[in-house]
Amino acid sequence: MGRKQTAGRHATNGTRRIRARRALTVAITALVTLGCCGAYVWADIADKAPGILTNAAVQPHIAEPQGHLLTADAPFIANADTSRAIDAGKAAKLIGALRAKNGVGPDVSAIIMQADGTVVADHAADVAREPASTMKTLTSLAAASVLDMGDTLPTQTFLLQAEQGTDTVVIKGNGDMLLGAGDSDPDHVNGRAGLLTLARNTAHALKQRGVTKVNLQYDDSLFGTDRTPRGIEANNPDSLYYTPVSSMAIDGGRQWNGANPSNPDMFESYPTLSQNTAADVTAIFRNLLGAQGITIVNAEPTQTTVSADRTPIAEVESAPLAMVMAFMLRHSDNTLAEEFGRLLALSTKQENSPTGATAAVRNELRTLDIDLTGLHMADCSGLTPGSRLTANTLAQVQARNLDVGGAVAAAEGLSIPGLVGTAANRLASAQAAGLTRVKTGSLQEVSSMTGNVSREQGGVAAFAVIVNNPEDFEATRTAISEFVAGLAAL
Repeated sequence: MGRKQTAGRHATNGTRRIRARRALTVAITALVTLGCCGAYVWADIADKAPGILTNAAVQPHIAEPQGHLLTADAPFIANADTSRAIDAGKAAKLIGALRAKNGVGPDVSAIIMQADGTVVADHAADVAREPASTMKTLTSLAAASVLDMGDTLPTQTFLLQAEQGTDTVVIKGNGDMLLGAGDSDPDHVNGRAGLLTLARNTAHALKQRGVTKVNLQYDDSLFGTDRTPRGIEANNPDSLYYTPVSSMAIDGGRQWNGANPSNPDMFESYPTLSQNTAADVTAIFRNLLGAQGITIVNAEPTQTTVSADRTPIAEVESAPLAMVMAFMLRHSDNTLAEEFGRLLALSTKQENSPTGATAAVRNELRTLDIDLTGLHMADCSGLTPGSRLTANTLAQVQARNLDVGGAVAAAEGLSIPGLVGTAANRLASAQAAGLTRVKTGSLQEVSSMTGNVSREQGGVAAFAVIVNNPEDFEATRTAISEFVAGLAAL
């Protein structure tokens, strides 16, 4: 049971856990039959199943080409048979067509698998290449297999009473990097826990104790001092794609400067990320607490550490981890991917560092019998230069996602071409609408995609494609999109 405890979650109670588990149960119920992928998509559109509808742009440097968009009247295929065989000849022909496309170049790996992991067709599937953001699928499967995905991440306040002088309020983060500045918002993942709600409840608790004047400190100790994978800055120009993991942040540190999207779960642009997210949270909380009639004595809040045996006077909770993971995958959020690695490291008693996070992911994937030949993880997100893995590893992760179980959250957040996530504009054929769930990857010298497919004639497939050093990047992206759409016809 120890492996199922999420690091950073403190002072929970039975009622709260039941609510979180109910939320996760809804997600699992919608996903238990992968062959009903299309039905689930429609339920997501109609708000009858959980989901985060986004049109997020792909991460670093690459603009998405326009493709087909999924429409409400698109045909859907149900009742997939995971044992239905894929025609090996057709699969090989599809891979051959991908390789022959102008602009793809020679550095390409591709693989198509049955749901049970049997390889149907491949090319250079055991050659280790740079994966870009498809690395996140490894982190997701490992984390979802260990952490309790119904758990939440509380942001708490504590009262430290002084024998003489002024009492102190400490705001402590436990990993929620999707806090909102206003009231807690039960209708969204981003902003589920609100600082205004926390300030209001904290002020109420203080006034009940006759306290109206306090010093303010903050506890940002959860992830220690080593929070940034070495070398990640090379792919993080102007702090657009990564901010160090933190115990707390508002909207992932995104600085919209008044241009906030109306729906906090849906956005296409990537503003500069604050690099001091816990301090930002504390500054805003200070103003909100002051507006509730509590006088803050000290001019500058300082850091401290609250002992584990203390009881909070107020707290707000994030969305369940399953929903946070879906948000991370669909927005390809590098910081949240690194955080899931860190939570996994803390849960499995690895070093509290980026190195400990990658070690924790590798260890869990070995436990799941994923072939890690050629794997080198420079980080948990794929943003840092130097990572390497094989298409075989990526496809095995997706085959595992087809085996519905405790790690269902690793599949629920995958993008649906034509509808949601980083592949919203990657649907190459309307005939394949609603039949694929994918994770994209894009860096200046990488274009990749991995996922699973509900086939038009029944059955399912797992796949992966990695292209390094493409001769024509846009042509390669189009070729990959066409390859993925073709999988549905196998």
